[in-house]
Amino acid sequence: MGYFVTGTDTGVGKTLISCALLHAFAARGKRAVGMKPVAAGCDAVGQNGDVLQLRAAGNVAVEYQKNNPYCFSQAIAPHIAAQRAGVSIQFSRIAESYQELAALADVVIVEGVGGFRVPLNARQDSADLAQELGLAVILVAGMRMGCLNHALLTAEAIAARGLTLAGWVANIIEPDMMMREENIAALQQRIAAPLLGIVPHLRPADARIAATRLDLELLAKLA
Repeated sequence: MGYFVTGTDTGVGKTLISCALLHAFAARGKRAVGMKPVAAGCDAVGQNGDVLQLRAAGNVAVEYQKNNPYCFSQAIAPHIAAQRAGVSIQFSRIAESYQELAALADVVIVEGVGGFRVPLNARQDSADLAQELGLAVILVAGMRMGCLNHALLTAEAIAARGLTLAGWVANIIEPDMMMREENIAALQQRIAAPLLGIVPHLRPADARIAATRLDLELLAKLA
C-alpha cells in the first residue's frame, strides 16, 4: 500500500501531513516508511530537513538514499537544481528505491515536491512520477486565500492523469482566514474524494497532533 502526497502549492504542509500519515499508520501497527524522491535544499552532508522528518516519523529504518534518491543543495525548482548539479533525474532510479521500500513496509508515503505539476527533468514532472509509481494520491489543500482554485485545478489534473484521488486534507496555514469553514464546505461539494481531516494551525508544527485529526478509515473504505 502506498500513497503519493501532493499539495496545492509549495509550503502548504505536505511534509506535516506525510509525517502525520506515517504516525497514524504506525499507531495501527503498520510498518510505515516515508519517501521524498526529489528534494531541493540540502545540508553540508547532502540531507534534507523534510526527509529527516519523514525518517523520524516512520518506523522502518533504511539508508538515507532509499528515502531520498535525489537531493540538491539549492532550494530552487528541482529541474533547475538538477541542471546546475549536472544531474538528470531518472524515474527508474526512483522506482527502484520505491520498490525496495515497499518490500520492507506495509505502507509507503511518497511526498512530492512543490505542487502536482512541478517539472523534474526536461520532459517529466511530478504528475508523471505519480503515474510511474502507480499510486493513489492524497491532496494537501493549504487553507488560505486562493485555495479553492488551486485545489480544484489540482484535483482535475489528478483525474486527467487517470490517477485515483484517495482523499484530501484541509491544512489550516492561515489561522485568520476569512470564511474558512465555507471554503472547506465548497471543496467538499466539488472534490469527488473524502475529506480525510482538518488539521488546525499548529505552531510549532506537530505531526503527532496532526495524525489525530486524520481518519484512516476513509482510506480503508476506498481500498
